[in-house]
Amino acid sequence: MSIFERADAKLLPGFQRHPVEIDGKSVMTLIAGKGPPLLMLHGDPQTHLCWHHLAPALATKFTVVLTDIRGRGETHKPRYIEGQNAYTKREMAAEQLSVMHALGHETFSLVGHDRGARVARRLALDYPEAVAQLVVMDVIPALDFYENTNAEIAQDYFYFSFLTQTYPIPDRLISAGPEAFLKLILHGLSDQPVHYHELALEAYLAANTGSDAVTAMCECFRAGYHIDQLHDAADRAAYRKIICPTLVMWGERGVVDKHFDVQQIWHGWCEQPQFSAMPSGHFIPEEAPDEALAALNNFLVVQN
Repeated sequence: MSIFERADAKLLPGFQRHPVEIDGKSVMTLIAGKGPPLLMLHGDPQTHLCWHHLAPALATKFTVVLTDIRGRGETHKPRYIEGQNAYTKREMAAEQLSVMHALGHETFSLVGHDRGARVARRLALDYPEAVAQLVVMDVIPALDFYENTNAEIAQDYFYFSFLTQTYPIPDRLISAGPEAFLKLILHGLSDQPVHYHELALEAYLAANTGSDAVTAMCECFRAGYHIDQLHDAADRAAYRKIICPTLVMWGERGVVDKHFDVQQIWHGWCEQPQFSAMPSGHFIPEEAPDEALAALNNFLVVQN
């Protein structure tokens, strides 16, 4: 049994592993529960296991769908191709929508953290008819992030500038010591050490230290800098906003809270925003699971 199977069995009891094929490529998917569908998208450098404190409880009233987003975990990892990028949040959002359609869900609720929140936000913007309610955790949209970046932000978010460098510069540097780099990210965005479950941490490292996974992570950040913020600029120019009820969560001890006016920024993107600060750093689902679950239960409406 692989580390991924062992971790799923231990941390996500009741969830069934159900890989979904989209355009001939496999997207790792886990499903549990009954009720209206709820898709949950993880962040970097993690997998669907980041939801292990929250998903089983939410499955008591939702059909919870967990996926590994493109390039992460056990999902397919498009390689680098010069002049192309398969990791725009627009492409990744379309793939997640296809997964939900393949499972028979035309409309669903959506929760995302970190990279997953960027994908979730893009899905809600591009396919408003599909998303009934949206939760985003501890992110600032790409355009707002890069518009507001200064030397202090660049210092705290060093990897945003590092990972966007031209292939294969960051890819090769990280591959010389991928586990050390990933541990730096996993513990460097909070003012206190994050206490991951040992199986979850083992799975995160196993999933993200291969050269294909390292390049996938770099390509995702390169897409953010070179393409995603252009999509955001076009949306802003067209006055496009997220129309569904949206809960924005962020960690009070993280770098997002330190550098950005979260509420002002997200008011500019959402027609129906709500806000909830968490007593945590960046990794909300694992740093403040009880508070996060309470906020989700308070916000998410069971829609039949």
